[in-house]
Amino acid sequence: MTAVAPHFDAVIHPPPRLQVCGLLAAVDTMEFATVRDRVGVSDSVLSKHVRQLEEAGYVRVSKATVASRQRTSLSLTGAGRRAFDAHVAELRRIAGV
Repeated sequence: MTAVAPHFDAVIHPPPRLQVCGLLAAVDTMEFATVRDRVGVSDSVLSKHVRQLEEAGYVRVSKATVASRQRTSLSLTGAGRRAFDAHVAELRRIAGV
């Protein structure tokens, strides 16, 4: 990972959004249901947070039909990955780590 300038990001900072970004940073894509279960929130709560991240250009939402069921997948955009890395760097700087 290349060094990024630490930057506090108010969009990413709320715990559910930070968790979503952390989960998505480790993978190319993850199903909505998996993110929901890992974060431990309801569909509606996760949808609200994902919408905020999507509006900021940090998360991409993709829908596909798999075995005749609608599946929603989430992924970090390039801007989202950079913002998350910068936010984590700022949290480390604040914590003195």
